[in-house]
Order: sequence, then C-alpha cells, then structure tokens
Amino acid sequence: MRDLRAGFGYLVAGQRWVGRHGRWFGFGLLPGLVTLVLYAAALVGLGYGADDLVAWATPFADDWSSPWLGLLRTTLTVLVFAFGLFLAVITFTAVTLLVGQPFYESLSEQVDRTEGGDVPESGLPLWRELWISAVDNVRILVRVGLYSLLLFALGFVPVIGQTVVPAIGFCVTGYFLSEELTAVALQRRGMVLKDRLALLRGRRMLALGFGVPLGLAFLVPFVAVFLMPGAVAGATLLARDLVAPEGDGEGDADEERKGGAGPGAAGAAPAPYTPGRG
Repeated sequence: MRDLRAGFGYLVAGQRWVGRHGRWFGFGLLPGLVTLVLYAAALVGLGYGADDLVAWATPFADDWSSPWLGLLRTTLTVLVFAFGLFLAVITFTAVTLLVGQPFYESLSEQVDRTEGGDVPESGLPLWRELWISAVDNVRILVRVGLYSLLLFALGFVPVIGQTVVPAIGFCVTGYFLSEELTAVALQRRGMVLKDRLALLRGRRMLALGFGVPLGLAFLVPFVAVFLMPGAVAGATLLARDLVAPEGDGEGDADEERKGGAGPGAAGAAPAPYTPGRG
C-alpha cells in the first residue's frame, strides 16, 4: 500500500511541477493535441462501422429469430468498440511519446535540471532516438496486444468477464503506461527496454500506483492531452528515485540539501517526491 500511495504521489507531483512551469505545460500539450485528433477520427470511424463489421463477421446468425440476433450483434458491437477504446487508451501514450519525442525529452531534462543533480543526455542523434523509441514501443504493444486478446476472450465468461477482467485490464494498462512514460527519463540514463521492465517489475505496486489512476483518467475525453505533460514530469521524478535507491545519485543529493537521510537510508524505500524539493 505504501508503494501504491507513493506512485500516486509522483503522478500528483508531476502535475504540480507543470503547474509551476506554465511554459513547459503549453510546450508539452502540442504532441497530445495532434495525437488526439488522429485517435478521435479513428474512434468515430469505428463507432460508425462496428455494427457492419459485426454483421460481416457473423453471417451464421442471419437467420436467427428476434431477439437473439439483435442481442448477439449488439453485444458484439459494444465489445468491439470497447476493445477499440481499450487499445486507444493503451496505445495513446506510446504514439504521443513517439510524435512528441523531442518535446518530452526536453521537458524531462528540464525536470532533472530544476530538481538538481546531473542532467543525463543520451548523446544520440534525434533519428536514432526516434528509431529506438519506435522499436521499443512496438515491443510493448505486442505484449499489450497479447494481454488484450486474452482479456477480450475472458470478457465472455459470465460474471468474471464483467468484474475481474476489467480490473485486470486497468492494471495492465497502468503498468505499461508507467513503463512508457518512465522510458523518456530512463532512456537518457542508458537503460534499454529489458532493464526498464526489470526495474519496474521490482516495484510493481509503485508502477501501478502511478499508472492505474492515469489510465482511468485517460478514459475521459481530452483529459489525456492535458495530463500528458505532468505525467512525463511525474515519471521523470519517479525514475530519478528508482535509479538511485542506494542513496548515491540525484535522489540522495536532493535529500541531503533538505538535511534528510536520503532515499537509500537503511531499510527505507525510495520516498515519494515532495513538491518544492530542489
């Protein structure tokens, strides 16, 4: 429970950071706005075409009597749209981060700069960073796609499909949202996808505390766009403490300036970011 609270604390702290740095908030909105327009058009198209898709996929039911034909196809249409919405939530961050790679990397560097300590830089040309991000995002989306197919199939199971499966789905969403967002800061620290996943697996509840509320918020239209700059800032704050758990690094340096023992104090886990630190 402590890690869940800590993860949510990083999410709130990131929104506060962009609230105190309005120019960077506006700077970080641009990629999300572009991606939102593309996704809105895709979802509208799906909404208009889902019933035709279901009718094409279920020719065996053409001769069914009422109400079974309508019940089957209405249920499948709702599930198809829900599946599309789920994929949109899952992939929105990855696509936005890819579109806004230069924007969010600059924002993440500014967070590191204002919080003190080193400001890591990848040293790679932009095209190389975009290529690495695209490949990593595809690998993540493959994993998410497999989970999505499994959860979609389990959604047909009575009771469990309407209760447990959606809860698991939001946890999957939140976990991979955390990975995608912390990747901005962790890639600059030289961490490849395998290392980033291992790092988050070691603090799974922290990742869920950060990502699940964000995933739920992203279900509200337009909210994702306005939360993205703060989400990147919060993920950078989270990454700073994750990579300095032993008290030697920027997280410890921040605590020393406050007169504290640092996140690596004996027996202590990395503490949630405190607004105003650094």
